[in-house]
Amino acid sequence: MAGRRRLRWLVAATVAWGVLLAGLAWWSVRHDPPTVREQRSLSQAGPVVDGAVGRLVAAVDGEAWELTPAQVRRGCRLTPLADGAALTQGLDVLVAEGSEQALLERVAQRLPADWRAGVRTGSEGPRLRADAGDFITIDGRTVADGRVRLSAMTGCRPADVEYADLLPEHPLGDELAAALRALGRPAPTGADAVVVARCPTGGKARTIRVAAGVGPLAPLRPLGAALVDRPEVYAYWSGPVVVLAVAGGDQLQLAASTGCAG
Repeated sequence: MAGRRRLRWLVAATVAWGVLLAGLAWWSVRHDPPTVREQRSLSQAGPVVDGAVGRLVAAVDGEAWELTPAQVRRGCRLTPLADGAALTQGLDVLVAEGSEQALLERVAQRLPADWRAGVRTGSEGPRLRADAGDFITIDGRTVADGRVRLSAMTGCRPADVEYADLLPEHPLGDELAAALRALGRPAPTGADAVVVARCPTGGKARTIRVAAGVGPLAPLRPLGAALVDRPEVYAYWSGPVVVLAVAGGDQLQLAASTGCAG
C-alpha cells in the first residue's frame, strides 16, 4: 500500500510540474522580449525583405521580370504554444527555355559578396541559395519552362501586423494604357495590383498589374523591342519599363515593371 501511495504521489507531482512548466512557457511567450534574432517580428523583418527584393531586381537588370505579390503563411509554429507567420516576397524572371540555370548563376554573381550566393544542381534542377542577413533567406528556382522565381523569405516570425500592400491603388501608367489601346480595351481608372520594393541605391522598383480580358498577343508586338516572344508570353521594352503580357485561362494579364535603374 505504501508503495502505491508513493507511486500516486510521484505521478501527481510530475503532472503538477508539467503544468507549472507549461504555465511559465505561456507567460514567457507573451511577456518576455525576444531573446534570439529569429524571433524578430514580421513588421521588423518586412523592411529587410523589401530591401533584399530590391537587390534581386537590380541583379536581373536587362531581363523580362515582374514583382510578385507578398505572401503571408500563417499558422507556423514559433513554440509549442505560439503560432507565427512567414513572409515571402520576390519576382519572376522570364528567359529563353533552357537558360534558367544561366540566369540563376548571373544573379548569384551580382548579389553582394557577404550574401554567399551560390547555385547547385539537384534532382529538381538548379537552385540558388543566399543569406541576405537578419535571417532572411534568398531562394531561386525554375517554376516552369522559361520562368525563374527569386524569393526572399523570413521564416516563421511573431505576427505583430497584418502585412498588406501599401499601395492598393495606383495610376495605370502610360505603358499599360498604350498596351490596352493596342488590344482595343478601355483603360480602367486604376491598377488591379501594385507591388513595390526598395532599390539598393534609393528609389523604388515597381510592378503595376491589370487584367485585359481575352485576346491575342499580336497587337502588342509593334509597341517595343521584344525581350520574350512565345505563343503565351510576350515581353518588351517601353523605354525603361518592361511590359509583360501573359495569356492564360480567361484573362490576358498585363504587367509594367520599372526597375532600379529606371
